[in-house]
Amino acid sequence: MISKEMEMALNEQIELEGYASFLYLSMASWCDKEGLEGCARFMHRQSEEEKEHMLKIFHYLSEVDGFALTPAIAQPPHEFESVQSMFEQVYEHEQKVTNSIHGLVKKSYDNNDLTTWNFLQWYVEEQREEEALMRSILDKIKLIGGGPQSLYYIDKEVDKINAQAAKAEGEEAA
Repeated sequence: MISKEMEMALNEQIELEGYASFLYLSMASWCDKEGLEGCARFMHRQSEEEKEHMLKIFHYLSEVDGFALTPAIAQPPHEFESVQSMFEQVYEHEQKVTNSIHGLVKKSYDNNDLTTWNFLQWYVEEQREEEALMRSILDKIKLIGGGPQSLYYIDKEVDKINAQAAKAEGEEAA
């Protein structure tokens, strides 16, 4: 059985993951509007991934005799200054999620809740990967620069990441 304190903290994480899903969905819509098909596909995929992260915690709480709350999700922004500023916001949000996960890990350890501590290790690794991916995208955007054709090349680079992820998902399913 999970403590009420840990249950409440995990419910807050459910809300944060749900917001991330909606934020990335909003970003996908903006990318569609801007003609950035590769970036839109990437953000749709990220939105689904964040939803899965949310549901994983939701199901975990049920498994440990807790109660998962369906969160009220705040309206995310829907306009972005540029593709670079959008990815900077993604990176900042991923850092926020990482800090939150680290806080949960500490709380579970301090409360001697080794079951939750073990469960959260997947999130620790996932966040390391997410931050590295977003830094990589931002590095590519900075390398490409801000010239007239830059959006085309940025979109193509992000679409390559989509193709790599799809290939990896296909290999995992096999």
